[in-house]
Amino acid sequence: MRYLITGGAGFIGSHLAESLLAAEHEVLILDDYSTGRHENLAGLESSHRLRIHYGTITDRDVVRECVAQVDQVFHLASAVGVQLIMDRTIDTIHTIVEGSAIVLAECARYRRPVLLTSTSEVYGKSQQTPFHEDSDSVIGPPGLRRWSYAAAKSLDEFMALAYWHQMRLPVIIARLFNTVGPRQTGQYGMVIPRFVTQALRGEPISIYGDGKQTRCFCHVKDVVRALTGLMSHPECRGQVFNIGNDREISINGLAEMIRTRAHSSSGIRHIPYSEAYGPGFEDMLRRVPDLSKIRLAIGYTPEWSLEALLDDIIAHVRDELAAD
Repeated sequence: MRYLITGGAGFIGSHLAESLLAAEHEVLILDDYSTGRHENLAGLESSHRLRIHYGTITDRDVVRECVAQVDQVFHLASAVGVQLIMDRTIDTIHTIVEGSAIVLAECARYRRPVLLTSTSEVYGKSQQTPFHEDSDSVIGPPGLRRWSYAAAKSLDEFMALAYWHQMRLPVIIARLFNTVGPRQTGQYGMVIPRFVTQALRGEPISIYGDGKQTRCFCHVKDVVRALTGLMSHPECRGQVFNIGNDREISINGLAEMIRTRAHSSSGIRHIPYSEAYGPGFEDMLRRVPDLSKIRLAIGYTPEWSLEALLDDIIAHVRDELAAD
């Protein structure tokens, strides 16, 4: 099978490419390296079944050329990270909405099945946890640009499902809940790599807000297994699925766990949201997935515990710091 991965040089995309190549598929990556990194693909470049096309998903001619060459498409290219969203809101909206519109249109042109990765952010600040795929979204006002990402990704989902209903384009939507693992950086506000790096350097671990907010973290290998599983089940087309781990932990508890497992003497400090992101930021208190739908559809259950996940990331970041 020949696959296109948009955003394939990114954290999740590179792991997906690695998995597909290991299964002896052909992989074409389209990436402009705006948030992806060449280093993520360094171990894969020797494969004769991998091709990398430097380009952007907002270039229709480039997308058309790539889609025409493959059998199926994983659309992962997107702006990522709260910090990036707050700093570059226009770019975020433009890339997500226009890019996805082009990818979906070209997939429809060539009748290529496409899996679109969305986000748990689309649930917004709803308090009806755990979140089921049919749960309502409660998104904050446009004056708070933090919600632009959730709104843009929601529009992506509406477009994808419209293509399914109007044109029967084979579309699957995957809502990811806090995917983490080796190769992820803390550059755009990703909490675990940032905490781990601070702990290993002996720096204060910086928690934004009071730390009482809770999240669920899923290893990227579990996520990749879910993505490929969904794509291989035609009966999943036209549907939305949560992907993640439903073990919940507070950010305070996460910082303590990382400090302990990294054998770190770092202190812990709390930074107000206004200082971290500027005025007008708001967050959701809990974000927990209901995984019953994907479990029923493809038998998905996360295999990586939080402890094993953290140990994997700590080892990876320790190696990176030693190499610097």
